[in-house]
Amino acid sequence: MAKLLMTHLVAGYPSDEASLGAALGMVQGGAAYLEVQFPFSDPSADGPTIQGACQWALDRGWKPERGWKLIERIRESLPEVPLYIMAYASLVYTPGIASFCRRAREHRVTGLIVPDLAYGQDEGLAEESRKVGLDLMPVIVPSILPQRLEHILQGGFSNIYVALRSGITGTHTELQPQVLDFLESLKTRGVRVFGGFGIDSSSQVKLLAPHVHAIVVGSHLVRAIGQMPPDSKPEDYTELLCARVRSLLD
Repeated sequence: MAKLLMTHLVAGYPSDEASLGAALGMVQGGAAYLEVQFPFSDPSADGPTIQGACQWALDRGWKPERGWKLIERIRESLPEVPLYIMAYASLVYTPGIASFCRRAREHRVTGLIVPDLAYGQDEGLAEESRKVGLDLMPVIVPSILPQRLEHILQGGFSNIYVALRSGITGTHTELQPQVLDFLESLKTRGVRVFGGFGIDSSSQVKLLAPHVHAIVVGSHLVRAIGQMPPDSKPEDYTELLCARVRSLLD
């Protein structure tokens, strides 16, 4: 079975040019999907690595307008790669949910991941996404209540993101048999499953691949970006991320 990766980067970390270089490297290394996070000051699901990256970008004066510019530049270089914006509710709600969705579609974004706007209490995000043809990907955990899961599955979503454990991102996840069983059960329900949280090794990727459509890798790659020397050039990030993604797919 093919091993498909969705790779995560934080817009503006450590610079706009570095973000673009990282995105190019991820795809050169074999990433099938890109997830670009718009930094936010109070993330609810991110561990220290991604929190630190977001704060770095914000301290540098990052604003959503710069995020849209980065999306535009990624699209110019990578027009065919499915690209998702990951953002928290405030960044989507403040400009107006309908406006945010329209702008995402104008920038040829594939879809949205907004962890803290849960389906059914999402201020109309699912409806507005559908109106413009965006793929909204709800986030769930294996411990989700059966009634809640049924409600989401009846929402007509094509893809679902499963956070492989509760809590925050960043630390290594031991993939328990019950989690893999949950992923298998979802595969029978007519949705494509993306699985992430704490994926940092090729052995995890190999174990997960038969049970999901794609594996999401975030903190592992953001941590690698943060370890680069301050004087690194954009092409250095491209080279680094290409090698890191390839190593996960080996």
